[in-house]
Amino acid sequence: MDDRRIADIAEALLHSLGTGVPAERIPDLDMDTAYRIAERVREMREARGERVVGRKIGFTNTTIWPLYGISGPMWNYMWASTVADLEDEPVMSVAGFSEPRIEPEIVLHLAAAPRPGMEPRELLGCIAWVAHGFEVVQSVFPGWRFTGAESAAAFGLHGALRIGPVHAVRPGSGWDVALENFAISLSKDGVPFATGHARDVLGGPLRALGFLVEELQRYPGSPPLRAGETVTTGTLTDGHPIVAGETWSTELEGIDLDGIRIETSA
Repeated sequence: MDDRRIADIAEALLHSLGTGVPAERIPDLDMDTAYRIAERVREMREARGERVVGRKIGFTNTTIWPLYGISGPMWNYMWASTVADLEDEPVMSVAGFSEPRIEPEIVLHLAAAPRPGMEPRELLGCIAWVAHGFEVVQSVFPGWRFTGAESAAAFGLHGALRIGPVHAVRPGSGWDVALENFAISLSKDGVPFATGHARDVLGGPLRALGFLVEELQRYPGSPPLRAGETVTTGTLTDGHPIVAGETWSTELEGIDLDGIRIETSA
């Protein structure tokens, strides 16, 4: 696909973002081209004043691949305009999102740039803090119908991230073990709604981070991770549709992270 076509698709996707205008499907899109589109979108967003603060990894939860016809994970960028602390913004407006869904995730903040080939314990040495958060994901393709490559090109489905209390990572703290062995329960309006486990996310959030490091090496047109970036590592349950007037909350077992709570509004 030539550069002009890449730019046209990027412009069309940006036109759909936050406007409610459905995007057209992108026939025969492969992952290499999807990431070229993602880079063009990044350039366009930065040109209008937006700032990258990290990456989101999507479809790391292997249990949901059959639901979406997906065979592997993908990634895209997160922005200063889309990421905030849950304490500062405990109510999330669903206005402007295309068919939004909510996902409970583990969020990692980098103190150092991870290298390809690192094992989970080595990756943990690159982490400044761990948190639990909610990502709101969206699909500009109606009905959540897309290929894995289309989802990567279309913002990685990222809409917004709200981050709960952060916990500093110190040597010997055991986070590498906990991040592979905890369970989560997701509730809607106080009623248990879904459950998940760390192992569903490619074996654990640190392993999901390892995937991202390797994936960025495979596609050198995308910049590697840097110290100071925030990475959200993928949903621990399936993503669930949200509308205004709901309260979503979580409980975690087997890890030193408290459950979190968010309300939705119009």
